[in-house]
Amino acid sequence: MEDGSGNGRPPATAAAWNFEPNGALLGLTALSVRGVLGRVKAGMAAGGGGDGGGGGGRAVIPMGHGDPSVFPCFRTTADAVDAVAAALRSGEHNSYSSCVGLEPARRSIARYLSRDLPYELSADDVYLTSGCAQAIEIICSVLARPGANILCPRPGYLFHEARAVFNGMEVRYFDLLPESGWEVDLDGVQELADKNTVAMVIINPGNPCGNVYTSEHLAKVAETAKKLGIFVIADEVYAHLTFGQNKFVPMGVFGSVAPVLTLGSISKRWVVPGWRLGWIVTSDPNGVFQRTKVV
Repeated sequence: MEDGSGNGRPPATAAAWNFEPNGALLGLTALSVRGVLGRVKAGMAAGGGGDGGGGGGRAVIPMGHGDPSVFPCFRTTADAVDAVAAALRSGEHNSYSSCVGLEPARRSIARYLSRDLPYELSADDVYLTSGCAQAIEIICSVLARPGANILCPRPGYLFHEARAVFNGMEVRYFDLLPESGWEVDLDGVQELADKNTVAMVIINPGNPCGNVYTSEHLAKVAETAKKLGIFVIADEVYAHLTFGQNKFVPMGVFGSVAPVLTLGSISKRWVVPGWRLGWIVTSDPNGVFQRTKVV
């Protein structure tokens, strides 16, 4: 066998390769619900002759991720499909655009989100991303100063922790209280925070617990963040997808108390996760983010 240089010699063997994966990152992702169910499904497929049914001939329904679009009965509105198709055919959007996204799209998202807020957002408050996952990546990279730590819910969505660890941040976990509808343990938050704490993450509606926070609890979250001098990262991908008595209230309602970075996307509510369109929104009517140069 040649080594690629054409001299007929066998390829050289390295004494030791100088690369390996980030062990801390792998540890976080391996413990996700999706990861565990993936291993279970793989085991069933391995024992069933390739039909994915463990030998019983029945397909395994994937329940490890929120993607109803895989089932034919769940489709987004035809108006959305027609609008996207028309935009592509127009040829008006083939050139480079601003790195924060097309202004008409940002303006539309600002108008849509402002309906639930006591103040008006503008296009300048909206930053478009490739899904909410990239929004999380961007925020963690911006915040990752040396020694910084971030407070994350337990249980929660592990991608927040994974990206924080990837960027060299320390993750500290506060508990959600099952006896109180999975509300944030605000006393625990105050005990965890120190001078290096930059933000706390809330997920509302909750993932994986499905809880929806009341306006009263969100107000307490904002007051706690203000007291600690940190801001709130509000993951609201499941906004308005509620099935209990509590009505969804955006964390941005309390942006005048403590600044909020709101994360969202069209993936869940509009049943199009494959379109990969998300956003970061600065819910900060007092301009704290600009003064601290976060944005």
